[in-house]
Amino acid sequence: MLERSSNRPDDGKTLSHTLAHGGLAVTLQSQADARSELIGAAPTDDETNRKNMALLIQLRWTAVVGQVVTIGAVHFGLGIPLPLERMGAVIGALVLLNVTSLIWVRHRAAITNNELLVALMLDVAALTAQLYLSGGATNPFTSLFLLQVTLGAVLLDARSTWSLVALTCASFVWLTLAYRPLDLPPNPLSETYTLTVAGMLLGFVLNAVLLVVFVTRINRNLRERDAHLAALRQHAAEQDHIVRMGLLASGAAHELGTPLASLSVILSDWRRMPDLAADQELAEDLSEMETSLQRCKSIVTGILVSAGEARGEGSSPTTVTAFVTALVDEWRDARSARTLYFVNTFGADVAIVSDIALKQVIFNVLDNAYEVSRDWVELVAEREGDNLVLSISDRGPGFAPEMLAQLGKPYHSSKGRAGGGLGLFLVVNVVRKLGGTVTAENHRKRGATVRLTLPLATLAIGGEF
Repeated sequence: MLERSSNRPDDGKTLSHTLAHGGLAVTLQSQADARSELIGAAPTDDETNRKNMALLIQLRWTAVVGQVVTIGAVHFGLGIPLPLERMGAVIGALVLLNVTSLIWVRHRAAITNNELLVALMLDVAALTAQLYLSGGATNPFTSLFLLQVTLGAVLLDARSTWSLVALTCASFVWLTLAYRPLDLPPNPLSETYTLTVAGMLLGFVLNAVLLVVFVTRINRNLRERDAHLAALRQHAAEQDHIVRMGLLASGAAHELGTPLASLSVILSDWRRMPDLAADQELAEDLSEMETSLQRCKSIVTGILVSAGEARGEGSSPTTVTAFVTALVDEWRDARSARTLYFVNTFGADVAIVSDIALKQVIFNVLDNAYEVSRDWVELVAEREGDNLVLSISDRGPGFAPEMLAQLGKPYHSSKGRAGGGLGLFLVVNVVRKLGGTVTAENHRKRGATVRLTLPLATLAIGGEF
């Protein structure tokens, strides 16, 4: 905490240097928060790869069912003999691979691009083995190689995709040279040609349906990832605004420290002057000026404490009811306002830590409500499950629709001032740091309500309540 005397000119330098350190703390903390949020983008790719691996496992199950049906139809329905034991072994290997993959994915922290490549290569190997046992390149289902290549182009990076292309091309070339010929029953050429065309048609339909189904799901996963990354970038941009404001506060501390100390010394000297002390009216004005000056110093000190100190340093244990009641009394006294109505329906009290940053946040919302509704402002404290909900209502003009859509975004203000909108921006960010949310809504006739929802676990002493 600051230790200063109103009669010492060095107070300005002390206050300025201390606030400079506080501004630096805000800057470093905000930069660290921004970095941590951007680092959180990495798990986003991991989660997307995990979803895509799950889709590949589903596709493999589809392949297992499709192969069983096709082999049964060809062997028993069309009378074309197939090596059921060896083809069944390949299907059994696919089933074992899928079961192993399911267990592996559950215990795997992250899924990489190379692991997706290996999964697709194993699928290509299984398809090659089945085609080798059923006619090689003459089998119309060789078109399913394109399904693997397309999935690789969507899921993998460029180098891995080309590796998969090389594998499928090599497999196709090998199937033209080495394969087990099909023992087709004696049929006229026209019927054999019809059978080949039917197989090509079935392969085309399978390719088209599977591509639409699985590529659509993969694109949905990628869109979700991109949306999450966009939200992280937005959060990083908001953190950058906080960094700039921290630097601005540091510079303002240097500029305000000396004038505040000088004013304090001058007022102290004036109070000791006989001519001024004899004038009762002037003495009251000087007293009011000193009170206002001390108010300015306490505001600057509060900014320092909330910006430069970790939560818990300079905080004190209290309860929800005591915290909100003291907050309401302090706000009323500081603004000489008696039109704030406080309603407490929280219920059984809970021990919490008095958080200076949270108090300033609530002050900010109350100030905004009081500015547009001088005759009536209401603060309601209530409990919803494990959350403390503070609702601040007014009878002002309410929020414009575009303001509600951009709630908490910097430089979006209904007051028409350049650089406005930072108040709610800071409110949203502080509440979000505490794990809560901020919502706003307009009343049907007149006025608006801002709701601060705060998890009691983040406010309670030791995280227990």
